[in-house]
Amino acid sequence: MVNKSIASAGNKGEKDRSDCFLSLELTGSGGIKIDLISKVKALYGKTILSLCKEVLHFFGIENAIMNVEDKGALPFVMAGRIEAAIRQLIESDKEFLPETIVENQFQTVRDRQRITRLYLPGNTPGLMLNAGIHTPDGIILDLEDAVGINKKYEARFLVRNALHALNFMGAERMVRINQMPGGLDDLDFIIPHNVNLILIPKCESSTHVHLVNDKINAIQKRFGLANPIWLMPIIESAMGVLKALEIAQAAENVVAMAIGLEDYAADIGTQRTMEGTESFFARCQVVNACKAAGIQAIDSVFSDIVDMAGLKENVLRSKALGFDGMGCIHPLQIKVIQDNFAPNEMEIKNAKLVVNAFIEATMNGYGVVSLGNKMIDAPVVKRAQRTIDLAVKSGMLDENWRVFQ
Repeated sequence: MVNKSIASAGNKGEKDRSDCFLSLELTGSGGIKIDLISKVKALYGKTILSLCKEVLHFFGIENAIMNVEDKGALPFVMAGRIEAAIRQLIESDKEFLPETIVENQFQTVRDRQRITRLYLPGNTPGLMLNAGIHTPDGIILDLEDAVGINKKYEARFLVRNALHALNFMGAERMVRINQMPGGLDDLDFIIPHNVNLILIPKCESSTHVHLVNDKINAIQKRFGLANPIWLMPIIESAMGVLKALEIAQAAENVVAMAIGLEDYAADIGTQRTMEGTESFFARCQVVNACKAAGIQAIDSVFSDIVDMAGLKENVLRSKALGFDGMGCIHPLQIKVIQDNFAPNEMEIKNAKLVVNAFIEATMNGYGVVSLGNKMIDAPVVKRAQRTIDLAVKSGMLDENWRVFQ
């Protein structure tokens, strides 16, 4: 038994819709007493009270006083909040898990398209509920910077339940854990629960990657799991930049590496600018490390959610440096990033010419490939094929495009 008898969980601010706030006091007698405040009490009061009692009984609590302020919390949210409060008061390995929806029972592949990744605060359920409709390539449930220090523990339960109960509509399910070593404890809450990819913040060496993998392997062995869990280290310091290649090559399940420029700029004692001269070296280091390791290079977020023209300029600069995608902090950024990372008509046209020339030369048994009066070498063909693949994935080109030549 933890040495206290009262705990709370949840948010109760005016803007905290789809959430609840509750306090729980363990008592020695008197049974379960619940005081519920909710605008939907007349319609759903009995259902809410039943859920509260079910979770309490699940953890063996027979005597308690609970006060609940409901702001439209869905069952997976309320159950997570109650469990977070209970686990602050008693020691237990049990988990009260929501039913897993069928749509979330899929694995992702190593080279999946990751142009856009939408960050969602891990302790704010209202922003999670319909995130999939914005069609990002990935959705990041964030346990790190987007969650206050005093809310990190209970955020783990909410993120765990969200991985079960929410339909992310095909988006890759990602979780950004906390910095090492605290982030290792986050893994217990997410590895067995339908996560596809783990982001490792403030990564400064291959040791961080190995620590995460060791914990993942131990959890998977305990639960009898074999599904792949991909890793995306985030470079956010001068040391991380200098060790970028070491980190990119640290493990087979490292499929991408990102750079976080807010923390990087702070680490070297400067400010981010629109031109990005202060981070040019770091971004080039990360891109080159990723290309050398054969993984995806992911650029930092663009922090101004209103300046779409500035975002477009930033995306085009990022693409020119060799990045394969970037993070989003608002759904409105997704389309701008997708549209401008995608190849344009001229790039697709040139890529088709190169790939066609290579295929025809190969079919005719020629060892040398030429297009017009120019010789085409392997790197040019590889780059052209990458453009074709991206155009197909982006829906700009039919996958059977050669049929129509």
